[in-house]
Amino acid sequence: MQENTRVFIVPGLGSSGPDHWQTYFERVLPDCTRIEQREWDVPDRAEWVARLEDALDGEDLSQVVLVGHSLGCVTIAHWAGQYGHRIKGALLVAPSDVETAHYAAFPTTGFAPMLLARLPFPSKVVFSQNDEWVTPARARQFAEAWGSELVDVGEAGHINAASGHGPWPAGLTLLEELG
Repeated sequence: MQENTRVFIVPGLGSSGPDHWQTYFERVLPDCTRIEQREWDVPDRAEWVARLEDALDGEDLSQVVLVGHSLGCVTIAHWAGQYGHRIKGALLVAPSDVETAHYAAFPTTGFAPMLLARLPFPSKVVFSQNDEWVTPARARQFAEAWGSELVDVGEAGHINAASGHGPWPAGLTLLEELG
């Protein structure tokens, strides 16, 4: 990462545990901050988006890179749609498809429908061929709508600790390409 780049981790449901690649990124990147939410298990879009906006208040947005996972990606998309800020970039890993019946089992408020508008900053959508939370076709649709580069990592599950993505050096490489 360039010296002035500020990385903000935007986790999904339940935050990211100690073995998750987002937590690893926090440990190894020099200027990295996790966006903390009041409620990780019953998320409200308005609250999550407002918390992201508050966390970035006073930052030089031209030096900010957001790193989202799952519902964190959806939060970033809604934040961009609401505020229109231009940042340095975003790494959007395994964006959850909040419009599926699979997702409906979780108590979330306001995340659907998916925001399918161009993001005002460079971004990469990283997806897996066998992610239970988003099909490859929907990941492609998100990337196309958001104007994101699409990165297929093969059969990697939900790209989380449960699928063997703890340190995930390939993810750090993708992040380096953004900032």
